[in-house]
Amino acid sequence: MTELDAVHCPVTLSRKQAGTIVRFIRLLHHLHRLPRYLDLVTPLLSESARFEPGHEAVMMGYDFHITPDGPRLIEVNTNAGGSLLAWRAQQHANGHPFPLHGRRNRIMDSFNEEMVLFSRGHKQKPEHVIILDETPERQFLYHEMQTFAALFAQSGIPASVTAPETLEVQDGFLFHQGQRVDMIYNRHCDFYLDSSAMAPVRAAWLAGRVCLSPNPRTYGLLSDKRRMTLWSDPQVVASLGLSPAQQRLLLDIVLQTRLMAGEDPALLWRERQHWVFKPVTSHGGKGVLLGRKISRARFDALVPGETLVQRLAPPSLTRCTDREQPVKTDFRFFVYRHRVLGIAARVYQGQLTTLREPGSGYAPVRLV
Repeated sequence: MTELDAVHCPVTLSRKQAGTIVRFIRLLHHLHRLPRYLDLVTPLLSESARFEPGHEAVMMGYDFHITPDGPRLIEVNTNAGGSLLAWRAQQHANGHPFPLHGRRNRIMDSFNEEMVLFSRGHKQKPEHVIILDETPERQFLYHEMQTFAALFAQSGIPASVTAPETLEVQDGFLFHQGQRVDMIYNRHCDFYLDSSAMAPVRAAWLAGRVCLSPNPRTYGLLSDKRRMTLWSDPQVVASLGLSPAQQRLLLDIVLQTRLMAGEDPALLWRERQHWVFKPVTSHGGKGVLLGRKISRARFDALVPGETLVQRLAPPSLTRCTDREQPVKTDFRFFVYRHRVLGIAARVYQGQLTTLREPGSGYAPVRLV
């Protein structure tokens, strides 16, 4: 499979907009710990997401479009890929909005911090890491997963890229090729660990026997797309115990998002050009439909209880010196807890950010 590459098309982002996004990311981190928010969301969570592991999630990704009215959140990801590709794109750019240079690697530090939290301070770094995905050798970012394994090895931590079927349970702990696993960097898209293949991981996770990061808890509280229906509802937001300024920031940046089942289908069809239709469990742009492109037959086939409608916020455009037409651009902020690890621009030419079209990829970012 062709590996996604860096794109030599520098993208600018204003420091003011970046600052607004950072404040928003910190607000969401604050929100997902508030008692009122937990009381509201916990009944909606699956069993695996109700378990509190005592740590959070590496490699969070917050995706934004920059509109004339400011940044708008598109979605939150718990297994965001592309960080090492973004670093590669940034190496030749001015400024350092993706700080993987120098003596400290903030991304790798985040894995160590997860282990400290998971072990209640007994371990300063993991002893054996599995980078887990479904048939990883077939994944678009397989090479990136291999690079992560190499980075762990450079730190003296054995690491392997593998599928869940290769893991075994012994005395409640997970083993890979006879070696006990104490951390899983989870790239698998079975976010709630519901599949039979992920059953051993689920059992170890619920027993507190493995540091699983990202994990169902963070996904359920922040990355399940249905949470955006709460964050964009003024009445709900007013009930969460946020300050007026925090409420305004949340409602300004989160696009209006609703479950299709609660909307008038006739009105949605008439106003479809203003909406994007998303499966509640979609990832990587799969199943996402722009309203202006949807056919009547496809619209009628949507399952209202499993489809979100999100207000359309078109991406910004960037002009590259080697192209006649501008390219669409969005921004991914890589985050650990409340800390931004780096900013990446994703440029593309198709309808959605799948990054599979020729000329699409990660581009360097310059803050201005």
